[in-house]
Amino acid sequence: MLRNLDESLLFVVGVIVFLVIIELCFRLGRKQRKPADEAHKTHITALQTALLGLLALLLGFTFAMSVTRFETRKNLVLEEANAIGNAYWRSQLIAPAVRDEIARLLLDYTAAALEFHHADNDTPRFDAANATARRIERQIRALAASTADNPPSISTIMFIQAINEMAQVNEKRRVALENHVPEPVFYLLFIVSMGSVAFIAYGTGLYGRRRLVSTGLFAALISLVLTFIVDIDQPASGLIQVSQESMVRMKATLEQKL
Repeated sequence: MLRNLDESLLFVVGVIVFLVIIELCFRLGRKQRKPADEAHKTHITALQTALLGLLALLLGFTFAMSVTRFETRKNLVLEEANAIGNAYWRSQLIAPAVRDEIARLLLDYTAAALEFHHADNDTPRFDAANATARRIERQIRALAASTADNPPSISTIMFIQAINEMAQVNEKRRVALENHVPEPVFYLLFIVSMGSVAFIAYGTGLYGRRRLVSTGLFAALISLVLTFIVDIDQPASGLIQVSQESMVRMKATLEQKL
């Protein structure tokens, strides 16, 4: 559900929720304030420290997961573009009768690879792009087989190897696009974040001092970090997107060859 929300809306909702929690917990702390009960205040301070440490650990862990997936997706775009280029140049070594047709199919395959990225969380569109890629692979293999000698020449074998590599990279890229940070992890982050700001606000209420600027700034920063983590886990939406320049350049190169 979080992946379908606009990141700016997610940030605003997060800030509002945190500010409401801060106000409610401050009032609760002020209502239960007992000036002589220093043991209770010390206990709340210890819980604040523990929760903030837990929040920092979870944020660092989740951020690392998101960045690792982002880097994997970015590297696989370059790897797939290179695999398509390798397949094209090896196709120039096989029978001239099918070279132009294979180049056209590789161009369609590159367009389908770009569609993987643009589909993002649109499952039907994503599956359609995958089906198109698989169909084009079968057509290229059939063309290569139709012109192969018996036994096949070295150039034909090299071309088929390039097509196999291209298909393998495409599957790895699809798996990487589907491999998101588990959504329950985000829910856990929000819960721990709410608990942290709640204890901070409750502690300020126990001391009878409203620190709206500092607690409000903390709530905004936590919401910003959470939104950033969600955003970087979405390769085709938001502010941070996986660059498709390598694939776009490959598509332009194939268009020039036709």
